Amino acid sequence: MTLNMLVVERLVEKLMALALTLIVLLVFSNVVGRYVLGTSFAGAEELSRLLFVWLVFLGAILTLRRRAHLGVELVQARLPRSARKVCAVLTHLLTLYALWLFLAGSWTQTQIGMTNYSTVLRFPNAFIASAGLVCAASMILIVASNLLKIVVNHPSAVMAGDPPADASTAHAGAAQ
Repeated sequence: MTLNMLVVERLVEKLMALALTLIVLLVFSNVVGRYVLGTSFAGAEELSRLLFVWLVFLGAILTLRRRAHLGVELVQARLPRSARKVCAVLTHLLTLYALWLFLAGSWTQTQIGMTNYSTVLRFPNAFIASAGLVCAASMILIVASNLLKIVVNHPSAVMAGDPPADASTAHAGAAQ
């Protein structure tokens, strides 16, 4: 399972790198085209916007997966483990609810976007809305998985306020 997740993470990283590269090329070529040739590719803005939306949502998935979002854990760190577990379960349930709302809204927007098209390139606007759909569904899986680990006291469960992992363990994990 860990190997599969590592492969998926690497694939997402490569997709993000490709999107960023294409955005830079599109924007740079448009700037050069405007100043040197006096014209530009009209669809570059739409395409770069689409790629940027996907880049942001893919990055959000990776950030959640790696638990790299900013958070303030001052209160949880001072609580006993049992109270931290209750807080973690409550916050995970609230997060799942918010992600469900995000998923439902993204689904609605994706359906609407199937009949609406971009102005210049004429691609369905569902391409943009589906980034939220993929993001919400992926995040639901990540949060639900950690919630299950917390509930069954799995050693790999992560709760806010837990002491940081041993530096040698963290370094070994980063090297893999």
